[in-house]
Amino acid sequence: MTDLAARPRAGEVEEPRVEVAPVRPGEELDWAALEAYLRTHLDDLDGEFSVLQFPRGSANLTYRVAFGDRLLVVRRPPFGKIARGAHDMAREHRVLSRLYRAYDRAPRALLHCADTSVVGAEFFASEYREGVVVWDEIPESMAQHPDAGRRIGFAVVDALAELHAVDPASCDLADLGRPEGYLERQVAGWSSRWEAVAEYASDREVAELVEEVGRRIRADVPGSQRAGIVHNDYKVDNCQFPHGDPDRVKSVFDWDMATTGDVLVDLGTLLNYWPDRTVDPDSDAAFIVVPGMHALDLPSRAEIVERYTAGSDLDLSRIDWYEAFGCWKTVVILQQLYARFVRGETTDPRMGQRGELVAPLARRALGLLPA
Repeated sequence: MTDLAARPRAGEVEEPRVEVAPVRPGEELDWAALEAYLRTHLDDLDGEFSVLQFPRGSANLTYRVAFGDRLLVVRRPPFGKIARGAHDMAREHRVLSRLYRAYDRAPRALLHCADTSVVGAEFFASEYREGVVVWDEIPESMAQHPDAGRRIGFAVVDALAELHAVDPASCDLADLGRPEGYLERQVAGWSSRWEAVAEYASDREVAELVEEVGRRIRADVPGSQRAGIVHNDYKVDNCQFPHGDPDRVKSVFDWDMATTGDVLVDLGTLLNYWPDRTVDPDSDAAFIVVPGMHALDLPSRAEIVERYTAGSDLDLSRIDWYEAFGCWKTVVILQQLYARFVRGETTDPRMGQRGELVAPLARRALGLLPA
């Protein structure tokens, strides 16, 4: 597969190693307008205003805003052309202003601003939670625990299973989506997203490879078994743990694509991102993972499926389709990020590397699907 310069392994994407950092050049907002808006619409913001950025995300711009000792999280979409339905701050606010009542891993959203004149786009603010996200090594506070990596992995899938057990009506989210026909609409929508960025493929052969994945996905859509809340980007590094505790996920982040639909889409997404130590990371079975995650000694993908199955009555015999669908969506997202870089809509150099993973990930998706 394609090697990525200055990365420890092919298929691994280098990320910053800090939680927060100074704001990247070109990703500054109108801080005075943001400060004034937040002070006007939220209580108890009396301290000195300052901003740092969460640098490890790839799309939405996420900032840690401080008013003295009071910390908030502010999120807005990336700059540039946005795919229809993507980076939906109103949706993320809606989910997080309600879901916390039934699922305590959801940080509580505090306000949504639809006035794009404040910072150039819609945004929302939520509570800030202290904790640790597992990226490329076992956190120092967990290092003394035996089998910490395996425990982290099982905690991640347990938190997903608990989300899927939530009754959307219990937190006023019954009308978040339309479960009937969900998979068919998802497949059609991601097909359209690919078409919008296909021109940025490195060559026609790569474009045809991705299009063949889409053809096989569309040809064999499984029947949905259960509707529930779907996160739609569930993975290890969207989970936060308490310091020193590898056995429980404290928070789950990035809810802008959340909906109600076929819950197995989330499990397929998780498997797509899973840094499986049983698979050669330099083979054509490419995974997009943070450097170092292969060394965490997480459970295998088979063990993750088994763990999820143990607490569910769902038939997982078609899970390969869901994993391939998750892989295909990742291919499209990578192409969108690369297109944004080519169009000059981001200065983040990582985005210029995203296109290199399109072909190997498409080949992995094909390997999961019948011809």
